Amino acid sequence: MGQKVRILPEQLANKIAAGEVVERPASVVKELVENSIDALATEIIVEIEDGGRRLIKVTDNGCGMSRDDALMSLERHATSKISSDSDLFRLSTLGFRGEAIPSIASVSRFSISSREQESVEGVEIYAEGGSIRDVKACGMATGTSISVRSLFYNTPARLKFMKSRETETGHIGEVLNRLALSRPDIRFVSSFDGKVAVRFLAGEMESRAKEVMGAALAKELYPFESEKGPVSLRGLLGSPSVSRSTASSIYTFINGRYIRDRVVQHSLMQAYRNVIERGRYPVLALFITIPSEDVDVNVHPTKHEVRFREQSTVHAAIQSAIGEVLRDAPWVRQSTDRRVFPQAAAKPRSESISRVEEVRDALLRYSSQEHFSPVFHSSSPFRTDSGNNSSAPDSLPDEPKVVSSEGYFSSLSVIGQFSSSYIICQDENDIVIIDQHAAHERVVFEELRNNYAKGRIEGQKLLFPETFELSPSESATIKEHAETLSKLAFDLEHFGGSTWLLSGIPLILSGQEYLKALRDIVEELGGVGSTTVINEKTEEMLSTVACHSVVRGEWQLSGTEIRNLFQGMDRTDFAGNCPHGRPAVARITRREIEKLFRRT
Repeated sequence: MGQKVRILPEQLANKIAAGEVVERPASVVKELVENSIDALATEIIVEIEDGGRRLIKVTDNGCGMSRDDALMSLERHATSKISSDSDLFRLSTLGFRGEAIPSIASVSRFSISSREQESVEGVEIYAEGGSIRDVKACGMATGTSISVRSLFYNTPARLKFMKSRETETGHIGEVLNRLALSRPDIRFVSSFDGKVAVRFLAGEMESRAKEVMGAALAKELYPFESEKGPVSLRGLLGSPSVSRSTASSIYTFINGRYIRDRVVQHSLMQAYRNVIERGRYPVLALFITIPSEDVDVNVHPTKHEVRFREQSTVHAAIQSAIGEVLRDAPWVRQSTDRRVFPQAAAKPRSESISRVEEVRDALLRYSSQEHFSPVFHSSSPFRTDSGNNSSAPDSLPDEPKVVSSEGYFSSLSVIGQFSSSYIICQDENDIVIIDQHAAHERVVFEELRNNYAKGRIEGQKLLFPETFELSPSESATIKEHAETLSKLAFDLEHFGGSTWLLSGIPLILSGQEYLKALRDIVEELGGVGSTTVINEKTEEMLSTVACHSVVRGEWQLSGTEIRNLFQGMDRTDFAGNCPHGRPAVARITRREIEKLFRRT
């Protein structure tokens, strides 16, 4: 009987590796540009023809290679970036496998030219289908230039599955955007079919984001920085108004590497959960810095997937840091914010303006005393517990105090009410429109959530305990996280084999599908390491209570009721949206109004 197991020829092995690394022309661009970044280039030029089918050329001014190193780079698993297995746990470069160049060369007509700073001449190597055909000296500047022609010419099946020129060009452009966003200190130039498409100058993160995402979108991005233990975060967060229907505008980077990780995306969506509508995705660029030994990027040849040593720590750090920024709602307070700018920093006002404001305040006080108080009846959704309609409700304990005597919303000048549903205000030169139902719903929701957080989850015993079956991995998760499930008021007992006995559930899940909720929690505990399912269900119920306990439909509000609403908005973490993600505040700038009347 003949031998069945045999070693594959090197040429065939290279093609198999190419199938993992080179999915499409955009994959080639990604691998070559990442090599240029690792070579410490400060300028990278990318030239594309026919969507990458005819030509992909990447030129950089990095450190370059010697003749021997250039030849060695065409061998599989030849790399200068790691030398031992321990190096895999402290990777600081984008590439490290040593598979990209030989894999690309095996499915194309490939040429590489490179020169080191110390050398008087460079080297040029030409290969077809992975076989070296010519090696010669050449004159060139310091750096490396790689040309990939006739991609997949020797694998017609792969060539047949390539998309149109426009589609492949679009994928290449998206890859370049991600790489350019990750390294704003590098100058990027790209051209498609002989026409310069993009020229990104070296600069700061904010300026690069403006170039990549567009000036209009960049106005809705807000920078932030945070440090949570070993996890450092910085980036740009988009306002809810620029959310998208897909996750294509979520740019996440780990130690400078673009990644698509479910733990990171889950934490982002949790942070945005009560700010954007369901089914929508935020626009953001997030840069995560974490010790290299705490993250494993050696998961997939494309290096888009990672594994964290402490998933729950990373998840909590991201959700907490972004949640803090979203609670401040920077997109709402775009004008003079008295919590940011002290009163002493305000511009001096003329005596006439001051006198006008005094008269206006006097009129407001008169209106409040003579007209608004009788309208404020016991059924009003804005009635205070004290019964004194002209005063603000008592402050809740443990609340942050504002710098000045009044918050942002209380400082707005109320113009009036439109259609008994919207409050029209003026903020310096802008018009601010507030949806009174959505705003009040958010205020009540935040107060309910704060009060709930101060207590604990109450449990309820089942009259008849239920048995249910779990998989071996789910059973292991329950045993590992028994304490967490107990704190969530789930009373579980192992009944033997894969069967478990449930005798107690959280009171808030009474009358609902608590078994389904438990399975979701167990699944999430096994994946992320911490649970937010119970929080989601709790907040869904709290938002329902808030929605049905606030003003609904058309409701004429008195001046006192409006002031009480605004004080509540200042008193809570008002994020500018209702708990379901619907916007509660809109702004019309003076410039937009002047455009309507053609005054600009």
